[in-house]
Amino acid sequence: MEITAARVASIHYTLTDDAGQVLDKSPESQPLRYFHGAGNIIPGLEKALEGKQAGDALKVEVKPEEAYGVRNDALVQTLPRDAFKGVDKVEPGMQFQAQSQRGPVLVTVMDVGENEVRIDGNHPLAGKTLHFDVQVAEVRDATEQEKQTGQVEA
Repeated sequence: MEITAARVASIHYTLTDDAGQVLDKSPESQPLRYFHGAGNIIPGLEKALEGKQAGDALKVEVKPEEAYGVRNDALVQTLPRDAFKGVDKVEPGMQFQAQSQRGPVLVTVMDVGENEVRIDGNHPLAGKTLHFDVQVAEVRDATEQEKQTGQVEA
């Protein structure tokens, strides 16, 4: 059975950056299951998996435009320290959920000064070319519930 829209695919993957550093990996006994065609994984990987079958292995290079987007310097902002009221210690690398005009967004603290905190609203992998080593474990038809929601049932 091929991976096509409205099917559920299970994949094992290892994600690396340009230097070969492992950024993420599916647990050996637990492949990633996703509903194909609903945008549940990055577009470049979803396109590469189209038409593949259980047992297929592939290496996929995904450019930023087909992954988490290019970096947007406008998403780097400096906020007053008191915007973090109730947080005892704000440190670089910490992540917070903030409200934006587009809804909730995850921001990462870049620098902390005495009176200001610099944050980055870009996805941590924005601007990076991603390298996937993928093994297709299983492909099945989606249930009616999965088709309605576009999500894999637990």
